[in-house]
Amino acid sequence: MAHAVPLLRPGHHLQLLEGSRAFFPALVAAIDAARTEVLLETYIFDFTATGAEVAYALERAARRGVTVRLIVDGVGTPELPAFWRDRFDQAPVQWLVYSPVGALGLLWPGQWRRLHRKLCVIDDSVGFCGGINILDDFHDPNHGPLASPRFDFTLRIAGPLVHEIRATIERQWSRIAALGQLRRARWSGALQLLRTATGRAAPPPAPADSVHANVRAALLLRDNLRRRAIIERAYLRAIGRAREEIIIANAYFVPGGRMRRALVSAARRGVRVCLLLQGRYEYFMQYYASRPVFGALLRAGVEIHEYAPSFLHAKVAVIDGRWATVGSSNLDPLSLLLAREANVVVEDRGFATQLRERLVAAMQDEGQRMDAAAYERRPPLQRAKERLALVVMRALLAIQGKKYL
Repeated sequence: MAHAVPLLRPGHHLQLLEGSRAFFPALVAAIDAARTEVLLETYIFDFTATGAEVAYALERAARRGVTVRLIVDGVGTPELPAFWRDRFDQAPVQWLVYSPVGALGLLWPGQWRRLHRKLCVIDDSVGFCGGINILDDFHDPNHGPLASPRFDFTLRIAGPLVHEIRATIERQWSRIAALGQLRRARWSGALQLLRTATGRAAPPPAPADSVHANVRAALLLRDNLRRRAIIERAYLRAIGRAREEIIIANAYFVPGGRMRRALVSAARRGVRVCLLLQGRYEYFMQYYASRPVFGALLRAGVEIHEYAPSFLHAKVAVIDGRWATVGSSNLDPLSLLLAREANVVVEDRGFATQLRERLVAAMQDEGQRMDAAAYERRPPLQRAKERLALVVMRALLAIQGKKYL
């Protein structure tokens, strides 16, 4: 039976961090304060620029006796550079690769089921969950230097969810080992985690004016077993209950029929629906496959704003100024049908207000609102690319045994 959306629990302290410029200093500070363990799971670990600062922090922690475990995805991070493999082995930083790609690459059934989560726990006392990879804001592995920073968010968390995040990473580590993936790993040091709480340092403090205290929150973990629709279900429930405003910022937005109908229904009952989406070309399939769904949304009165300064990688939403989510899940078939994802859902007016203000500013100052009439006049070549992108996406899904209507 599929899991229901979990109840939100109180007692969390949350800090919203925008981009690697805010996330990496907070992460490095927490790692440098670690006394017993650091568990990190990420889709991409890129060692360029400030990404190397995180790597050095992991190395420092391991060299002073902290148990450090790193999991990366086999597509997002197919291999670690030789320089860093050697340093991690010597430290020792333990690391594993989730589902390395074989000779047939992504054509092999199941290979699109990626580990897309971005999670970290330090000493079971502070955690991080969001959409930001270990990747410098001003660097793109495919497009090179960026003139403006990538737009994305993560959360620094203290409270009950930290233990859930820790258990999640531990389970993933054990599963990779059980599946025989250790042939792609490099092991050094003892394998037993230090579980004692004696001598643990308190999590490094965050600026008081940016922390939201006693927040109600829940961790949503999408997998391909019992929690296949948990993140989509949370979105649909919140959208269905919306009465005033829905703001969604999403990098790869190719919503299925249920999501499209929910947004159209909300707009038609008088809810202001605003989408902040990727405005710059990044990947052919994700960029063009999203365009055909815009027509019905625009006709229903949905506002679509395309983010212009840089790549938008945010996976966040705010509804009615109280409900919010921050995480790794896009609203596309790769995230909603195939990938392992992690989102935090929050119900707190102060937190939602902070996130909403940043999204509204991005729409007003850094976005370009799509004109419905101009959309209908888009040229035949663009329409052909859109149809091709949808065909490619559906073919890839068919290989994985999935349909997305």
